[in-house]
Amino acid sequence: MMTLTAAQASAQLIAAKTHTIAMGHHHVMVEDLEKNVSFWKSLGGETIDFYGSVGIRFPNVLIFFREQKPTAGTNGAVVNHVGLQFKDLRPLVKQLKSAGTTIITDEVVGATMDVDDDGLAFNEAAGSYLAFALAPNGTRVELYENKELERAVANHHIHFYGPEVDAMKAWYVETLGAEPGQRAGMEAANLGGVNLTFSPADEKLAPIKGRALDHIGFEVDGLEALCKKLEAKGFTFESPYEWIPERKIAHATLIDPWGTQIELTEGLDGL
Repeated sequence: MMTLTAAQASAQLIAAKTHTIAMGHHHVMVEDLEKNVSFWKSLGGETIDFYGSVGIRFPNVLIFFREQKPTAGTNGAVVNHVGLQFKDLRPLVKQLKSAGTTIITDEVVGATMDVDDDGLAFNEAAGSYLAFALAPNGTRVELYENKELERAVANHHIHFYGPEVDAMKAWYVETLGAEPGQRAGMEAANLGGVNLTFSPADEKLAPIKGRALDHIGFEVDGLEALCKKLEAKGFTFESPYEWIPERKIAHATLIDPWGTQIELTEGLDGL
C-alpha cells in the first residue's frame, strides 16, 4: 500500500517516539501529481523521496500520493477533512489566495461563523481563527491557528462525521487507545500527534476508500501484538499483518464500522 524511505520520514513522526499509537500518514489519490504536491508544499510541507516517488512530510504526519483518479472528494465521506495547525494563519491564507488556491471557508462554516475578506473565520468555541483550503484532488484541509505552536506548522486533527458520534468515539478509544475528551465543544479523542474530532450527521456517510483521501494511517509500537489482540476480539483485517524485511516496516489495514480505511504501520519512527 505504501512505498517509503522510513529513515527519511522518521524525523517528522515526533509523537510516535513517545506514544504507543500515534499519527502516521494520509494517503491521497490524485490525477495530477505535480499540482497536488505543490498544494501540500504551499502549506509548509517538505518533499521527500519514497523509493523514487515523491511524498510530503509535516511534523507528525506524512502525505503519500497514489496516481489514480479519486471517485470523489472528501466532502460527503465519513472523514470530511483533515487539519493542520499554524502559528500565524492570516499571512498564509493571503499567500494561498494570491497563488490561486481554492479557499472554501465560507462554503464550510459560513452558515455558523462570520468569514472575513481574507477567508478566515473566528471560532468562538476554540478561541482561534481557522480557514479551509481545497486540494486539487478534492481533499478538504482545515487550517487552524495556534499562536502557542513552537513551529510554523504541524499536524492537528482528523474530522469524522456520522449519526453515531458516541459510538465512533468509543471505537477509537477502545480499539486504538485514544484518550477521550472534547475539542471546541465537539466530541473528540486524542492519539499521539493528532486529535480525532467527531461531529453528528443526519445519515451515514460514504466510506473513504477510493476517494480523495483513500486512507489514514497510524504508527504503532508493537503492531503485531496489537493485530493479534484485535483478531482475538473478532476484528477482520482488510490486509493482515505483514513484515516487509527489505524496508524494515510492518503494516496492516482495517476498516472501522463507518467506512474509514486505516493503515497501521510500525517502523517509520525507528529506522
